[in-house]
Amino acid sequence: MSDLDGIVALQEANQPERGGTLSACLPPARIAGMMSEMPLIVARRDGRVAGYLMTSTREMNADVPVINAMLAAYPGTADAYVYGPICVEAEARGKGLAQAMFSELRRLVPAREGILFIRRDNPASLRAHEKMGIRQVAGFVFAGSEFVVLSCPG
Repeated sequence: MSDLDGIVALQEANQPERGGTLSACLPPARIAGMMSEMPLIVARRDGRVAGYLMTSTREMNADVPVINAMLAAYPGTADAYVYGPICVEAEARGKGLAQAMFSELRRLVPAREGILFIRRDNPASLRAHEKMGIRQVAGFVFAGSEFVVLSCPG
């Protein structure tokens, strides 16, 4: 919980209207709820939040239309969780931080599938996830944008 303000600040800095590529802006209360149910991995640099990787249950996202569209395109296994969002500050990108957070997540939930979506027009994120062994399994269109559904091995 001590990282909540830093997570919110990094999320806000990476919204599309600020040049970022995040597809959602989650309120602090939702982020706190996600922390209580599933792992939320935080990377720090010089005492501040430099990256985060969120996970949550399907039930927690039942009211999120884009998540429902993703799960309609690819429901995954019965105990699959929702992976993401993942965000790394601009200065730390390309240095293995996303891979390190993903490795920690796999250590914490080794036997469950994670399902995520990435906008098709975000090739850097698609490449980074493919390097981590996360495979594309489906696609969908939501609010006029094309998305790729990916599956983390369980």
